[in-house]
Amino acid sequence: MNYIALSVPVFFLLILLELAWSAKKGLKLYRLNDSIANISCGIGQQLTDIIFKSLLFFSYIYIYEHFRLFSIPQTWYWWLILFLGVDFCYYWFHRLSHEVNAIWATHVVHHQSEEYNLSVALRQSWFQGFFSNFFYLPLALLGFNPLWTITVIAFNTLYQFWIHTETIKNMGWLEYIFNTPSHHRVHHGSNPQYIDRNHGGSLIIWDRMFGTFEPEGEKVRYGITIPLKSWNPLWANLHYWVDLFRLASNTKGLPEKIKVFIKSPGHTDFGFNPGSEFRKFEISLSKAEAYYAFFQFVLILGLASFLLFNTAGSSLLKLSPILGWSFFSIVSLGLYLQQSPFRLITEFLRLAALPICFAISFNPDQKIIILLAALSILSLIHLFPASRKSQHSGNQAA
Repeated sequence: MNYIALSVPVFFLLILLELAWSAKKGLKLYRLNDSIANISCGIGQQLTDIIFKSLLFFSYIYIYEHFRLFSIPQTWYWWLILFLGVDFCYYWFHRLSHEVNAIWATHVVHHQSEEYNLSVALRQSWFQGFFSNFFYLPLALLGFNPLWTITVIAFNTLYQFWIHTETIKNMGWLEYIFNTPSHHRVHHGSNPQYIDRNHGGSLIIWDRMFGTFEPEGEKVRYGITIPLKSWNPLWANLHYWVDLFRLASNTKGLPEKIKVFIKSPGHTDFGFNPGSEFRKFEISLSKAEAYYAFFQFVLILGLASFLLFNTAGSSLLKLSPILGWSFFSIVSLGLYLQQSPFRLITEFLRLAALPICFAISFNPDQKIIILLAALSILSLIHLFPASRKSQHSGNQAA
């Protein structure tokens, strides 16, 4: 059972509550473009997880059935031990994802947002699952039931959603045991003293034990030390890989090229200057463009959610058209937010392809195809006038 997908409605309810609270308090915790980019990364991660979770499950079962050292009974105290084991494995994956370039390349996506709100919890890498899954395989060797482990991993992930908020301050004695919003704000900080600290999942005890704990002190500056400066989720997932391969290509000798991928990211070498003025990345949209982007985001989110809940019994080959459309759509919307010169072309292509891709993947009732075609046509009608208004406003400002 995909507990993460089932929790999506709760995620968005909590995001709406935090948004309402911040509006009431006069705080600007959310920006439309940043939030869309965050959740777009999360949509892509859930889609790639269709593959990576299968990889974890089958590799875990193989080790469990052929190489397990013990047969652990199904009692409540073993569930507790498994919870500790999962969180311990997560701690070491998370810590190494900050200390090894190749793993950081899959984790950096989660740290790119310059805001800190519940939508940031959904900003996940599309490729992280390939690395993180291997860290749980020792639990199979020890003899923990595969379904138990998958379930506890899911709930360990779910726990970490609520700690991505600035609305909760210090939580008293709980701060000594559990990972809290205060601890995790530190983890997302690019302030020099906050970098590579507080790697725990549900618990903070591992950081206290292994010397990576840092309490929250000065105001946290969120984001990475070299800002991404993009709303494109594809570039968000690839930019650090591009940097690594570029660096490796300019390095002589195979051993040195390999070292590029296994050495530390060296965050402090990125020119962070705590005395410099920090300005968040922003590209302004007209009201018409903002309305268009929000409507398209809701449409993409709805169709991607439908896809996640209807993968059972369908082959990846059959689902590939709507999978491809979903990935292309979140990239195209990122280009639209970016004001890319290609945005009108990519938006036209994805809107035109929507009814076709949906029909091939799901063989739906004809009425649904007509509805999707109507939504595509209405979107296209709004797309070009909205862009013309934006260009006209830009010319007047110039």
